[in-house]
Amino acid sequence: MKRVRKSFVLLVTGILFVLILSACGQKSQQDIVGDLNKKAEEMTSYKAKAKMTIETGNDPQEYRVEIWYKKPELYRVYLENPKKDQSQVILRNGNGVFVLTPSLNKSFRFHSDWPNNSSQVYLFESLVKDIKNDSAAQFKAKESKYVFETKTNYQHNQMLPTQEITFHKKTMAPASVKVLDSDKKPMVKVEFSHFEFNKSFDKDAFDEKKNMTLSQMDVATSADSSDSFAVKTPVDMPEGVKKMEEKEMMTDAGKRYVMTYGGKKSFTLIQEKARVAEASTPVTMNGEPVDLGMTVGVLTDQSLSWTSDGVDYLISSSDLSKEELLMVAKSVEGQSAK
Repeated sequence: MKRVRKSFVLLVTGILFVLILSACGQKSQQDIVGDLNKKAEEMTSYKAKAKMTIETGNDPQEYRVEIWYKKPELYRVYLENPKKDQSQVILRNGNGVFVLTPSLNKSFRFHSDWPNNSSQVYLFESLVKDIKNDSAAQFKAKESKYVFETKTNYQHNQMLPTQEITFHKKTMAPASVKVLDSDKKPMVKVEFSHFEFNKSFDKDAFDEKKNMTLSQMDVATSADSSDSFAVKTPVDMPEGVKKMEEKEMMTDAGKRYVMTYGGKKSFTLIQEKARVAEASTPVTMNGEPVDLGMTVGVLTDQSLSWTSDGVDYLISSSDLSKEELLMVAKSVEGQSAK
């Protein structure tokens, strides 16, 4: 009996010892955050490819995304919608921040702190920063991945408060990101198909002229010769605002549609066919570049402009906040043509 008891005690002791060793081998959330931060500090560059799906419209829109980054402040983000044959390039180099639209031969230059002034769903260091800055971030370890749920840091946009970020355990590279609305519904999804740290780049890889030329080789530099286009209307507006008037007019460039909204607040929405610029010389903008999901717009204190699917849009208002301007713009983009 004593031998049985002794064997049992030894067995229990052995199991407890194994469990303790196993527990000691598991990294805590703090350990993983430290590993991610170390990776961000020690890596010198990266190249990545991903598919981004925007769920804000009637039909999900898919985009191909290619990301290049080289420390300390060189960025190139290529966004393409294959179905609509439209693309944009966002660059940051020593000359500033640029938004290129190759198919329209347009180049806009900004004096901006992009991408450091907001969450960036496809940039590794931005994702790590959001995790590090959220002391209440949730964490779980899966078999081959780490999953964090954190607050987002979107300027002028409180409609997407959280994000779910998944990293590969082995490489610490991002696997996917889901940006969630207040009901925890994914509105933006990014799935990385390739991510490689410490890549080398050609000397002119982040040059705005070189990128415009290369992008134009992939996309035909021409606008639709037809003046007709689908007119869109916003769905989301501040409370107490409604459409007051809609006018169609002819300009030297073609048809222009002007919609006026009024009530507690007022704004004007202008839509007209986008035209190819004669020269690709960068135009310096006074506003800031903002991510509308499906395209990059130009936001000022009293206006928001963007180009999408061959159409130029402008919302102007003296009393809408920047957050309200973004809300209206995104609801325009999310609508089918009337």
